[in-house]
Amino acid sequence: MDADVVVVGAGLAGLRCADRLAEAGRAVVVVEREAVVGGRQRTDEVDGFLLDRGFQVLNPAYPAVRRWVDVDDLALRPFGAGLLVRRERGLVELAHPLREPARLAATLRSGLLDPRGLAALGRWAAPALTAPGRVKRGADRSLREGLDAAGVSGPLRTEVLEAFLAGVVAEDRAETSEAFVRLLVRMFALGVPGLPARGIRALPEWLADRSVRRRTPVDLRLSTPVIGVRPGAEPSVECADGTSLSARAVVVAVGPEAVAGLVDVPAPVTRGLRTWWFAADEAPTRSDKVVVDGRRRGPMVNAAVVSNAVPSYAPPDAHLVEVTTLLGPGHDAAEDEVRRQAAEVFGCSTASWRTVRRDDVHDALPAQPAPLRLTSPARVADGVLVAGDHRDTASIQGALVSGHRVAGAVLDLLATA
Repeated sequence: MDADVVVVGAGLAGLRCADRLAEAGRAVVVVEREAVVGGRQRTDEVDGFLLDRGFQVLNPAYPAVRRWVDVDDLALRPFGAGLLVRRERGLVELAHPLREPARLAATLRSGLLDPRGLAALGRWAAPALTAPGRVKRGADRSLREGLDAAGVSGPLRTEVLEAFLAGVVAEDRAETSEAFVRLLVRMFALGVPGLPARGIRALPEWLADRSVRRRTPVDLRLSTPVIGVRPGAEPSVECADGTSLSARAVVVAVGPEAVAGLVDVPAPVTRGLRTWWFAADEAPTRSDKVVVDGRRRGPMVNAAVVSNAVPSYAPPDAHLVEVTTLLGPGHDAAEDEVRRQAAEVFGCSTASWRTVRRDDVHDALPAQPAPLRLTSPARVADGVLVAGDHRDTASIQGALVSGHRVAGAVLDLLATA
């Protein structure tokens, strides 16, 4: 037997699972097909720019992040607390009144706030802020149905909430679980998302570094693709190089696009996102806030001058701009459409912007329809368990929680074997 546990996949779920098992003194081998850890949390260096695999953010308010990650070690740089919204009359600002009180006047001038709309939105969001447990356990419906029932309407809904959430949940029909979105809104209220100075890769690298420095260190094997998993009393993992690893338990912690190829579970339904990374000699705005097009006149779901918030993402005298669109059936935006809309939104020419890269992330997020499913069974066959945000909730929070939860199930299994 090669280990107590073999974990397939060194994304966030696999790394958290392995770390908990190593902390409990178990011998753990992690096999990862890529040459680096991280799964979807990847960063590449291209022409002096840091490019994540699609536009991503890390919210330090996630309970799992607060519990298991030292955010200070990541050198997290926050985006602005609020949004820039493109309206017919120009680009307006919505700032968090408590975090950026100096921007309150600009927010009031935006024309997006009215007492009736704010009251309806407050009624809709209040349960997640005051009693999140009830939201998780209560009845659920689509976001569209929930907003209709709460009377949320007008520009605050159409130009801000729906426009912004399309990029967060990777769909623009408000079909996502209302409970899931309410919990996301709670996190945005409690924390300001940002990015590590070294890119989103810093999060999985931090987790991996901690696990290999345990008293019982994790044996991390990169560039080791897996082609099969055999369940049984002594389950095993078949690697592409012809070798196999046997253990007392196997945890499959691969992404939603690969899990059905290794274990007998349905392939998760996913949502896709496409991100363009542009290099600009001049920043189209000085703001460090995420930008949405409240007019909804084009494929863009969000944009940002990432280097305004995190200067290390661009070399000196250059700026990094991201523009993200939906990707999937009915969504296949061309670059000229994206440049046209970005020029309208920012109010400047994009002709001189240089395309650094385009990321097509077909499985960016597991779909999260109503009713909200918070967890799926950990064990799927004799000695084989599955972890990942597609088994819990579609987020960094969900991935970390899933890895931790499945590690607990493995420990219970080993204790009774």
